Amino acid sequence: MALILCPNCNKRVSDKAQQCPHCQVDLQSDLGSLLRIQHIRKSQQLMTQSFIAMTLFIAGMVLWFWGGEVATGLRSYAALACFVFGFVGYLIVRIRMVLHKRNSV
Repeated sequence: MALILCPNCNKRVSDKAQQCPHCQVDLQSDLGSLLRIQHIRKSQQLMTQSFIAMTLFIAGMVLWFWGGEVATGLRSYAALACFVFGFVGYLIVRIRMVLHKRNSV
């Protein structure tokens, strides 16, 4: 008897179980559609993270050029941190999206 992850709630369940004891979803008949729903949820989660990273990058741009002049002092450090975290975060999320799409095919 092996333990698998429930496609609906992602908790461990026996592979012999007819339904998940945590969320009561039928594991035998709806497994294909539940896996598809789980894939869609993961895709939406990655898109949301991508949007947050891009927003952080744009916030860095706004902070850097606020008022028509280049930022100095504390504002420049905050803008640079937003640039870096937004850009690197966006790249990481995009790589995760590509890997997620490859694993689904």
